[in-house]
Parts: sequence; C-alpha cells; structure tokens
Amino acid sequence: MTTIILAAQAGQGQGGGMSFLILMIAMLAIMWFFMIRPQQKKQKEIRTFQNALQEGAKVVTGGGIYGTVKRIDANTNIVEVEIARGVVIRVDRGYVFADATSSAQVQPK
Repeated sequence: MTTIILAAQAGQGQGGGMSFLILMIAMLAIMWFFMIRPQQKKQKEIRTFQNALQEGAKVVTGGGIYGTVKRIDANTNIVEVEIARGVVIRVDRGYVFADATSSAQVQPK
C-alpha cells in the first residue's frame, strides 16, 4: 500500500518540473519583450544619431551640457561643441546625444 502512494507522488513531481520550466521560459520571454528589446532599440537610435552627427546640430553631452556642434574630427571621434558664444568644449562622440528640446515644437497656449 505504501509503495502505491509513493509511486503516485513520484509521478506528480515530474509533471511539476515541466510546468516550472515552461513558466521560467515564459518569464524570460516577457522580460526580453518588455525590458531588453526596447533598450536595444534605444541604443540603436542613439548610435545612428551619433554616426549621422553634423555640424550645426543641437546636442546634449553625457554630462548634461547643451550646445551646438561646431566641428567633428572623424579620425579621433572628438566633437567640438559650442556651449556659449566663443566657448567651445571637446567631447568624445560617444557622449553626445540628441537635444530633445530642439526637435519638439513648443506650442504657445
């Protein structure tokens, strides 16, 4: 009698392991769809902007400094950004991002 109960319990345990595996795969798929995929898209957009950077573009540096691109040195990947009249700083191209305020039109109320 005891062996029949133990055999029944062992059979139930194997099915539970398969459902756990399916649950883990589903959780990883949801995490990839809602977290990893959007981050990869955002990084691709930033890289595309940095590669298409042109003189005169309004940008924000990684440190939060707003300015206008004055010169781009393609050999060293250094961008010269004018942050005030006559004040030019040199920034690595990887730390230059699109200025969100320049692309958004502010509508007066």
